[in-house]
Amino acid sequence: MALSDTDTEDPVTGLSKVPDLMAVAEADLDPGSRKVNSRDLLLVVEVVSRSNAENDLVTKLSHYPRMGVPVYLVVDARRGESTITVHSEPKEGPGGLIYRSSIPYNFGDTVTAGRWVLETADLVTYPEDW
Repeated sequence: MALSDTDTEDPVTGLSKVPDLMAVAEADLDPGSRKVNSRDLLLVVEVVSRSNAENDLVTKLSHYPRMGVPVYLVVDARRGESTITVHSEPKEGPGGLIYRSSIPYNFGDTVTAGRWVLETADLVTYPEDW
C-alpha cells in the first residue's frame, strides 16, 4: 500500500517523520493507529524541497536507516540537479546505522528501488519561477 501525508514513527529510536510517500504491506498497518511503524516500511520516497534541501539530503538520510527503513529514494527536481538516488542496505557505521549502498540515477533512467522498477522519463524539474 502506498501512503502519503501520514506519520511514521520508530518505536526504537523515537524518531518520527512524515514522508512524501511510503510503501507498507497492508497487513502491517494498525487500523487503530494514525501512525505507521517505520520498521514495517518497505520504501520511503522524498522529493527534495527547494526551500530546505538539507532536510531530505542530510537529516532524513541519517534518520531513515536508524528508523529501520530498508530503501530510501530521493528525487531531486531542482534545476541543475535532476537526479534520483536510491539508498539501501542499512548497516552499522560511524554514529549508528547508515545506508551502505547509494546509487545515483538521472531523470529519464529506469530506476530500481527495492522490489520496484520506476520509469522516470516523465519527471520534470521545478519551474524557475516556483
